[in-house]
Amino acid sequence: MAKKTTPPAKSSKLPRLVKPGQPAMLPVDRTPEVETEPAVATTPAVDTKPVAAPEATDATGRSPVKAAAKPKTPKEPKEPKAPKAPKAPKPPKQPKAPKAPKAPKAAKEPKPSKAPPARPSSDRTIRRSPDPNALDILMITPEARPFAKTGGLADVCGALPLALARLGHRVTVVLPNYRGTVTDGSPGQPALVPFGLHEYPVRFIEQTLAEGVTGVLIDAPALYDRAGLYGDQNGEYGDNAFRFAVLCRGALEYARIHGRRPSVIHAHDWQAGLVPVYTRTVLRDDPIVGGVRTVLTIHNLAFQGMFDPKELTWIGLGADLYTPAILEFYGRASALKGGLVFSDVVTTVSPTYAREIVTPDYGFGFDGILRTRAADLVGILNGIDTATWDPASDRFLPAPFDAASLDRKAESKRALLEQVGLLVDDKALQRPLIGIVTRLTHQKGCDLFSAAADRLMNLDASWVMLGSGDAWCEDLWRQLAARHPDRVAARIGFDESLAHLIEAGSDMFLMPSWYEPCGLNQMYSLRYGTLPIVRATGGLQDTVVDLEESETEATGFKFRHYTGAGLIWAVERAIDLFGGEPALWRRMQQNGMRRDFSWDVSAREYVKVYRG
Repeated sequence: MAKKTTPPAKSSKLPRLVKPGQPAMLPVDRTPEVETEPAVATTPAVDTKPVAAPEATDATGRSPVKAAAKPKTPKEPKEPKAPKAPKAPKPPKQPKAPKAPKAPKAAKEPKPSKAPPARPSSDRTIRRSPDPNALDILMITPEARPFAKTGGLADVCGALPLALARLGHRVTVVLPNYRGTVTDGSPGQPALVPFGLHEYPVRFIEQTLAEGVTGVLIDAPALYDRAGLYGDQNGEYGDNAFRFAVLCRGALEYARIHGRRPSVIHAHDWQAGLVPVYTRTVLRDDPIVGGVRTVLTIHNLAFQGMFDPKELTWIGLGADLYTPAILEFYGRASALKGGLVFSDVVTTVSPTYAREIVTPDYGFGFDGILRTRAADLVGILNGIDTATWDPASDRFLPAPFDAASLDRKAESKRALLEQVGLLVDDKALQRPLIGIVTRLTHQKGCDLFSAAADRLMNLDASWVMLGSGDAWCEDLWRQLAARHPDRVAARIGFDESLAHLIEAGSDMFLMPSWYEPCGLNQMYSLRYGTLPIVRATGGLQDTVVDLEESETEATGFKFRHYTGAGLIWAVERAIDLFGGEPALWRRMQQNGMRRDFSWDVSAREYVKVYRG
């Protein structure tokens, strides 16, 4: 009988700091090497479905990473010659692997239940949905509302299953049981997650979310009962590779125990990237999950799930998978790369982002791999929760409004100015108010805003910013608010009610992102008649229509060059139109408010992918 083991202990070393503007190739989880037992798990023959090797490989078989300049784009109209965009950062040098630590002592797990751990049924009976047209979808994610959230991924994995259920499909969402997760108190079903010669004890806690939607929390306190989902004040957890291998292999074991063969398995981001690896290798011949169609969604390609290849023994995968064609990536193993290689379909969260990531400028070193999967790469725009983000029923607004009663939007503007402590007089109410709700990082354009800040502050506009992130950018906003107390308000942190009020009370909403896989706030803004000012990248390009693209269908303002001059040009255009052409401004507001960004639209596109 396989024996229970525990994963390597968390690394106590601090992660290597990265210079501002260097998001590419960041190893988001650094697992220390560990001593392994003499017996090493090997992997059965891989599925015969051909998988092309990355093109343009070097002598080691790796896909080279070009340090290319930002994409050349047409100059902004009426804009002076734009300075050259900064070159994309080179991939960081691979750090030397640390010496393997001594095998850690076993982590304490809760006392086992009197009931024996559940195991797959020996009769191998396969349960299927009674409706032949309904899909049975197994969705695996590191976070989902209402259980755990750090970003937009949780919104996607909370809303998409509900939309799929409304279409008549059955969805099971599997994620870790993190500290603070609220449940109905069920103790869960004990089980053992197999990793070759090892097994890890967990509990599967089922929670009903809606008709047709079940949440399954994998309870393993030693792995998930921690201060943060992915790391703490010292950085990413050193055992993230094992933590999320338990998620991936545990979700598949849950399906095997219940004997219900999914129609499709949908994995999200690098944390679930090993799911297709398991189904195509160690579980290839399993009657429940073997051969099931797999879909991997990339929410942000910059995060690639890097770990030490010696961890393969701990996660039940053979060393034969550590090759440049499968898991190896510049001396490390990548969970995301494994998912890209083995999944049947790769999706990402907007059509433009799907086109961008096959280029060196946005591919973060994976562009060669993604080009080989171009025929299986699909961009599906995320939806938004149109019930929560609805100006006609938003509980955080002083007065509801819609496209037919836009005059009442002024009440939200007044309430916003009052709440953040800015002047509230006739001049302030007539002056355009620009809102920002963001993470203060390079990706979101903080360096660009900093370069243009002095000129932007000279424009006749007021500013309200809500967000947190890099310390230097937080300080920048504090300084701007101190220098312009009558026109600039900065709130560091997050406040849900204030976020809603900013969307409703602002006249414009700024998103100058370097890259943006999808983005949600520009869609919230359009719902509230707040015109977005965005850089034309990823989902921002797909959701905002500029006046130069269509005067009759326009909904906002875009700039293409990632330069301070481009940003200033776009903001000036918006301010001029706001004060000079109120009728056109009103028409643009109404255009945006009529757009359908509901999850029902996105869910139908995912069903097409699921069915193949």
